[in-house]
Amino acid sequence: MESNRQKKIAGILQQDLAEVLQAELNAGGVKGIIISVSKIKVTSDLSIAKAYLSIFPNDKAKGLIEEIRTKTPLIKHELAQRTRHQLRRMPQLEFFIDDSLEYMDRIDRSLKGEDNPIKNPNLLDKRKKS
Repeated sequence: MESNRQKKIAGILQQDLAEVLQAELNAGGVKGIIISVSKIKVTSDLSIAKAYLSIFPNDKAKGLIEEIRTKTPLIKHELAQRTRHQLRRMPQLEFFIDDSLEYMDRIDRSLKGEDNPIKNPNLLDKRKKS
């Protein structure tokens, strides 16, 4: 279970990280991509923050998450500047793709009969635990 401190740090990071990532996209001249930080989980020792990103359109997600991972030190520095009055130490950042919206959309289509997983079991791939 998360402590209040973990939740508070996650909240601070979530808002600022979304702004930093969007600014990074705009500075890079990338148009038509929306990034939102859907969830941040901070470890109990406050040393690692796992950021789950929702990226639209989905086909750009894999390439973009790789680019974000290469720029992690730069992003961490920018976040540290923004949160220096609230956080004493910046946790290590880890980035993951949050595919839950896409997953729910596929289930919804299946329920409506558009994609029938009974006729084609390959439609619902194995879900990884986070």
